[in-house]
Amino acid sequence: MSLRHAVLGLLAAQPASGYDLLKTFQSSLANVWPATQSQLYGELARLADSGLVAVRTEGPRGRKEYAITDAGCRELRHWILEVEPERVRRSDTLLRAFLLGSVEPEHALDFLQGRATAADERHAELRALAASTPWGQGDLSVYGRITLEWGLRFSAMQREWADWAAGQIAAASPAVQQKPR
Repeated sequence: MSLRHAVLGLLAAQPASGYDLLKTFQSSLANVWPATQSQLYGELARLADSGLVAVRTEGPRGRKEYAITDAGCRELRHWILEVEPERVRRSDTLLRAFLLGSVEPEHALDFLQGRATAADERHAELRALAASTPWGQGDLSVYGRITLEWGLRFSAMQREWADWAAGQIAAASPAVQQKPR
């Protein structure tokens, strides 16, 4: 995924300043593609330099409102419909899970229980975000809700997997007791 395309997609919905885009990232896209202020403003400058966005208005204190150009719309459409999504093949968590045989079973269980707890915490954060978001009928609401639902289901799956994996280790090492959570 690309920050460039995330910014183009937000500007396709409506013109916005860098500040407005950052707030939208923090309240929605941070779940799937986080961005810092410096990354976002740097990307806006690159998009403007390449003609994919243009400054629509300038306000006080150097505030600029950006709008997507026709070339930016074509690039966004091309990326969404014609560029095959990257399949994530690297997972720090799964690499560690694969190597858990290198540590004592108690520590392997602690690791997996930590993953279950982290998944629970992430799930709770996403549920709070869903409850606090004023969902509307616009594209950002509809597709933001779809994306948020993916996060909810993914965090639930991570919890279920961590619990299952801990059970596998406990079954393979009868002397090791799973700690209640």
